[in-house]
Amino acid sequence: MEEPRDEKDFIAAPSPAEQVVEKPPRARVSDAPLPEEQESAGEKLERKRDYLEGFLAKKPENVAPGEPGGELHQAVIDALKEIYDPEIPVNIYDLGLIYNVEVAEDADVVVTMTLTTPHCPVAETMPGEIELRVGSIPGVRDAEVVVTWDPPWDPSKMSDEARLELGML
Repeated sequence: MEEPRDEKDFIAAPSPAEQVVEKPPRARVSDAPLPEEQESAGEKLERKRDYLEGFLAKKPENVAPGEPGGELHQAVIDALKEIYDPEIPVNIYDLGLIYNVEVAEDADVVVTMTLTTPHCPVAETMPGEIELRVGSIPGVRDAEVVVTWDPPWDPSKMSDEARLELGML
């Protein structure tokens, strides 16, 4: 059996009216430290360009070669960017014809792609050319191209670089 407790054993929490909360001071622009010397607009642009180039050049760390961002996966994409549509002066990757690149653990590559139309004049030769080009990459064991018409290709699948090249931006 528990012993009875006295009221002095309990400590009452302060009521909300008794609680005093100090707010931190608000940040003001005038409190920010000013640089010793102002950089020119050109210097600022150059600094930002250097940062952006460094950011874009950085490669992902600890990525398997066949995973997106890995060496083998990137080599396949680079090879696809060297193949141009004969009627449009844009590579097939930036044109948006490549839907997926899969690199298996045993270095087999499957490229899923489409063509601009089912009646494309290179419909019979383009997949074979892609298989040869991807299959010739060092480290690739086998290459396969799967042509799909679903979803159908449309100009919205093109990269900004391709749109710029074609004067669509």
